[in-house]
Amino acid sequence: MTQEFFSLLQGAPCSREKISYNFSSILLIFIPTMKRPMKHLSTILILFYTALFAQPTQDSLAIRAIYDAALVNGKSYEMLGELCRVAPKRLSGSPGAAAAVEWGQLTMTALGFDSVWLQPVMVPRWVRGNKEYAKLITRHIGGQELTICSLGGSVPTPEGGITSQVIEIHTFEELRDMPDEKVKGKIVFFNRPMDPKLIYTFGAYGGCVGQRAYGADEASAKGAMACVVRSMTLANDDHPHTGSVSYKNVHAKIPAVAISTQDADYLSALLKIEADLSLHIETNCNTLPDVLSYNVIGEIKGSELPNEYLLAGGHLDAWDKGEGAHDDGAGCVHAMEALRIMRASGYKPKRTLRAVLFMNEENGLKGALKYAELAEQHQEKHLACIESDRGGFSPRGFHMEASGDTLKTLQSYQDLLEPYGLHLWQTGGSGADISPLRGKSLLIGMVPDSQRYFDHHHADTDIFANVHKRELELGSASIAALLYLLDKYGVPK
Repeated sequence: MTQEFFSLLQGAPCSREKISYNFSSILLIFIPTMKRPMKHLSTILILFYTALFAQPTQDSLAIRAIYDAALVNGKSYEMLGELCRVAPKRLSGSPGAAAAVEWGQLTMTALGFDSVWLQPVMVPRWVRGNKEYAKLITRHIGGQELTICSLGGSVPTPEGGITSQVIEIHTFEELRDMPDEKVKGKIVFFNRPMDPKLIYTFGAYGGCVGQRAYGADEASAKGAMACVVRSMTLANDDHPHTGSVSYKNVHAKIPAVAISTQDADYLSALLKIEADLSLHIETNCNTLPDVLSYNVIGEIKGSELPNEYLLAGGHLDAWDKGEGAHDDGAGCVHAMEALRIMRASGYKPKRTLRAVLFMNEENGLKGALKYAELAEQHQEKHLACIESDRGGFSPRGFHMEASGDTLKTLQSYQDLLEPYGLHLWQTGGSGADISPLRGKSLLIGMVPDSQRYFDHHHADTDIFANVHKRELELGSASIAALLYLLDKYGVPK
């Protein structure tokens, strides 16, 4: 009987109701077989209360210590400030990205990780060039400049720019139903806003980001000269938000730019007054040959199962609009700080803890693909991977690509972590950089509060000054706490 109860203590954490159920089952099995059951009643009760209270207390104290370390002596805010200072514009292949790689290697080495190394990967190199220019040409108000920026990967306008009539479109279906002659030679203006009714703003983003990614292809298929896309943000501001454009079809590549939400609303209003107004656009972006870059990896070796890996990661590259503070400097320091807390506390992980700063998430995912390729080549067993790529805001929980017993085990952690604001424990997408490991590892994405993320996403406002120290530190602690539980209890299949 003692063995039965201590097996509860050594298993995955569970609710008191579950322990009580197991206790009752054991009584039904063992009491009828006892010759003198009352003599053993005190032992039974002691073991029951040990099972009921000892395990949650041990874990809750460990998790409390993790949060205390992050909130009182945390380094994540300091590290993020330094990254944004030394490498504010770090699109893959750029001098800023090279500076960020050096920073990542030096910082993780200084943190005292057991191993730190660079993983080579060839990445694309796109440059923005001179500041973009757009000007309205109307009969009623004369010329007026608009705030735009090139979308990442876009081709440039011809020398001297493009001038043509603008047509406003809200959906791809609307564009496809138009006769080609109504679109040919014109500039297509995609003006579908993010849905303000959706509380989870990533859902709103997913509902309209297709026009940014594939709008140029769709417009080109109808013979358009260029496309202008409403910025992916719920904010009403004058900051255009960049992001990747994808050329997948066989049609001619046409220039693609983002327009600020204020100017998108202004342009839409003018088109209702003057349907045949024109727009002049000049851009100077260019795609150069691929260059060598690196993923940056640091790890703390496991004491019992060193060949089982628990990964925490974010992407080191960032768009050249701003400093890449929320996207995704925050995710990088979350991962590094989680391991630092483990190291500083004297915790000896059973499994190897690994922090990975991926390169080229924004416009190619080459770092993630290379990491997964080499993990398979080296036959590395990744037990679980946690990605932080949704900003440095207050953490609310985790999305898990899991089902069955694995999902139940992860959800059983909720009682321990809900006091720290982590109430979301549900299935959902994890993250782009860990996605190539799908099917070979449990994938988890940290979910912060999303209301302010798209105010800064891919814009000039994604700067260190717009990161809240305490919120960032809570994210680091949340990942460290989940790593602690995954390391201690493993992941059931």
